Amino acid sequence: MAQRDDSGKNVLLKRFLFTVVALLVFRLGVHIPTPGVNTKALVDLAEQQGGGLLKILNMFSGGALNRFSIFGLGVMPYISASIIVQLMTVVIPALEQLQKEGGVGRQKLTRLTRALAVVLALVQGFVFASGLESAPETSSGAAVLEPGLMFRLMAALCLTAGTCFVMWLGEQITEKGMGNGISLLIFAGIVAGFPAGVGHVVGGLRDGSVTILAAAGLVIFLLAIVWGIAFIEQSYRKIPIHYAKRVVGNRVMSAQATHLPLKVNMSGVIPAIFASTLLAVPATFAGFSGQATNPWLAELYPNRWLYNVAFALLALFFCYFYTSITFKPDDIAENLKRQNAYIPGIRPGSETAEALDMVVTRLTLAGAVYMNLVVLIPAIVGQSMSEAINFGGTSLLIVVGVALETVRQVSAQLATQRYDDLMFTGGGGKPGASNSSLEPSFTGGPS
Repeated sequence: MAQRDDSGKNVLLKRFLFTVVALLVFRLGVHIPTPGVNTKALVDLAEQQGGGLLKILNMFSGGALNRFSIFGLGVMPYISASIIVQLMTVVIPALEQLQKEGGVGRQKLTRLTRALAVVLALVQGFVFASGLESAPETSSGAAVLEPGLMFRLMAALCLTAGTCFVMWLGEQITEKGMGNGISLLIFAGIVAGFPAGVGHVVGGLRDGSVTILAAAGLVIFLLAIVWGIAFIEQSYRKIPIHYAKRVVGNRVMSAQATHLPLKVNMSGVIPAIFASTLLAVPATFAGFSGQATNPWLAELYPNRWLYNVAFALLALFFCYFYTSITFKPDDIAENLKRQNAYIPGIRPGSETAEALDMVVTRLTLAGAVYMNLVVLIPAIVGQSMSEAINFGGTSLLIVVGVALETVRQVSAQLATQRYDDLMFTGGGGKPGASNSSLEPSFTGGPS
């Protein structure tokens, strides 16, 4: 028994150490710059723009884009590719069929996602290299030391190679470490920017621009947001499900009652990422071309009224759109009907699908309102606090969501280990606990 316990602890320890080492490798790569760029000028350029796509990508890559490092694009091309492939499965019957073929079909879709991620990384790398060449000079000089076609190609290849390595590293973490690798890499990139926010507040306390009362209020404000995110992300609407008597093999199963848990925020953080990225594109390229003084483009920067209104509308749209392609009420209703299950007071089949669709529609509205509040509250509170919270509500959504998901996976591994130990010793036999919930399967981006 002791040998069995030691073996289980060793496996968990190895997974933990592998995850830590992989994250350290990722952080090391962030500090390797792409040849041919002036990193100081790039930092000045990012500060001058204030927001935009550079700031968003830099947030997800943990400061890699400020240095235009080989990991500058991070996992964003892979995330974009996975979302595009999921959207394509809705409109292309062949891809939809692959999704239904089980493991073999999913492997083909994964290879397609990787190939598309490489193409997107090449395009994004070339576009960013071209944008840096046309960017205005800063006090530190031009962003590109030797502009030209060779620099663009070299930068695109370096950024693509970095993205491929990051994708591979994320898959290794998922397979040999703890949690979802891609999500943990994003988590590590965002958390790496937290000390800068703390340093901003501490510096303000030293020079007197931030009072102790304001700093205490900031801490309470952040804790309240984190608590709210954790509460909503773990909130479910439980739909009662009853199973009638049924025959399974030679046995007659008695009637059972369970529930179908539906998350309040089904779409996760994907709508916030999409909305932020779309709104950042015009402001970023306006900054590259020197047209950032345009009054309408100026209002598309974070914390401006036009940006806030556009973000709220886009986030609402993407919440409904992404939920519609990840949750299928017709499929859930058909599965319930096949299992001889029903919702009390509702006929199986189309009426069940309509009832589920109505519930999901209301939950999606609540999730969209919650997401907008979390992302826009720092801007509503005030510009000074928004600068201190330089990671923003989107970052908090991702960090808290990934942390909760990782804790759930680690808890599941510990529970599995305890179950194996119990079966190994023969004490008590197989536990009689059963799964009391019917969890629909979802496909999506990072948690």
